[in-house]
Amino acid sequence: MKKHLEEGGLVVYPTSTLPGLGCLPTTTGLDNLFTTKNRPDSMPVSLGIADMAQVVDLVQVPKFLNDFLSSFTRGGITTIIPAKRSVDPRLGGENIAIRIFSHPDAISLARKYGPITATSANESGISPECDTEVAARELGIEKFVPGTCPNGLGSTFVRFEKDESAKRGWRLTVMREGVVPRADVMRWWTNPT
Repeated sequence: MKKHLEEGGLVVYPTSTLPGLGCLPTTTGLDNLFTTKNRPDSMPVSLGIADMAQVVDLVQVPKFLNDFLSSFTRGGITTIIPAKRSVDPRLGGENIAIRIFSHPDAISLARKYGPITATSANESGISPECDTEVAARELGIEKFVPGTCPNGLGSTFVRFEKDESAKRGWRLTVMREGVVPRADVMRWWTNPT
């Protein structure tokens, strides 16, 4: 698998929501991923990680982020946070979407190979499958980690932008509602526990 990923190969893997389509965040890997998904370059993909230590050199982590994420189901929220330096625009450019995995197979991939893309394993505009083997076959991908994903909803996307005049010095926007309801996110933001 290591050689496959290092050469820009793709893998379909199980997550706590939908099958993920993974590659290392290299130019070749991203080229292959965007071509396979038939996804426009203007729609960035997120990075999946085992823990925040994997991206502290890459993103500006708000002080409250661990408390925020630990208040919800692990893997249910993808956070979009400012990059410390500009990255490939297909990863967000100035802001990077980060998802801390909860599924053991996804965590294992991220621990072994580093941050890996965390986008659903389906062609853009087509409903995703829940079985990784079926999803891989439909995309014409040979490598997959066997598994069935339990949920038809993706993660909830929450964007944090620095704003010294805002609460905690950051502004929060729910960009996409998924497995974690918008109301729950806003309730925490208003009254963190």
